[in-house]
Amino acid sequence: MTTAGTPPTPHTGPLSGVRVVELAGIGPGPFAAMLLADLGADVVRVDRPGGADLAIDPACDVTNRNKRSIVVDLKAPDGPARVLDLAERADVLVEGYRPGVAERLGIGPGDCHARNPRLVYGRMTGWGQEGPLAHRAGHDIAYIALTGTLGMIGRPDEPPAVPANLLGDYAGGSLYLVVGVLAALHHARATGTGQVVDAAIVDGTAHLSSMIHGMLAAGGWQDRRAANLLDGGCPYYGTYRTADDRYMAVGALEGKFYAEFSRLLGLEDPAPAHGDWTRWGELRERIATAFASRTQAEWTAVFEGSDACVAPVLSLREAPAHPHLAARGTFTDHGGITQPAPAPRFSATPTTVRTGPARPGAHTEAVARDWGIPAPPTGERHDLVTDGD
Repeated sequence: MTTAGTPPTPHTGPLSGVRVVELAGIGPGPFAAMLLADLGADVVRVDRPGGADLAIDPACDVTNRNKRSIVVDLKAPDGPARVLDLAERADVLVEGYRPGVAERLGIGPGDCHARNPRLVYGRMTGWGQEGPLAHRAGHDIAYIALTGTLGMIGRPDEPPAVPANLLGDYAGGSLYLVVGVLAALHHARATGTGQVVDAAIVDGTAHLSSMIHGMLAAGGWQDRRAANLLDGGCPYYGTYRTADDRYMAVGALEGKFYAEFSRLLGLEDPAPAHGDWTRWGELRERIATAFASRTQAEWTAVFEGSDACVAPVLSLREAPAHPHLAARGTFTDHGGITQPAPAPRFSATPTTVRTGPARPGAHTEAVARDWGIPAPPTGERHDLVTDGD
């Protein structure tokens, strides 16, 4: 939906013309809103006075790129009304409060839909809108722990390995919220009726393990760590230390790829152990010994250009310089910050990093003008800052 008088900006992504209100939070909500902004949506982040409780300079928070920001005190007498003015003109609203908080503030789904029945109201939580834990505090690690996914990761003789907050917050949370919002937006455009999207990290993370549950039911997956084909149990699907204390990643699952891998690694007569899981321990030791004999750079050169499915394990600072990622432009530099470029890619409506992180309150006047809402009195704009973009 594009409001009259504000035609979409061309060539800024497939969601050009879509208006999104983001109620400021931390973690998966801002990332989901960033993805919508990367895809071309006009995302207005409603920041709270004082900013978010994060130990990061707002100028470096790339999850706020491609957005605009205003500051609203939701506890002030006119705070909820200002958000409802935005919701009336928006296609999507995203919030990440605990269940019931938005309703108590007067900006819940009922309040917003009374002003705009077409609105897609996206709710991002860890536990979901109902259930025994719905009102409990939590973070990524607790959500993925209960879904069984955390228990899959790591060595069997060590505690489960923590996959940063990528698996729960962003894969099980943000991406499912965006999928739900886009599906609901499609429905709203077809029917004129909006709805609430309840995106819970526990639901999304559990959904990610669908294939594993199928393998478990079929007897093809053991319910313990490092005992299976894809969890590090298989010796030709895992990581190995090199002579310089770096690592190589191996994913030579198929027979032809494994044959290439074993040839380049210098394994002798590997075929019997490849197909016999009772000899996986022996095979793993042989592979580990081989990798420990050379540096990461040497092994990278050995496997260069092959179909052995082997790659060096790079650090965050190293990754952007890898020749393949550099050639694709997987990372980009904007405002002095190296960051992942928008993804995925579109042939007709390309995306880009248009602006750096939105500074809190930097776009108060521009949003009021472009969205046709009243600007706050000058005396209330003490949070306004100058945005360099």
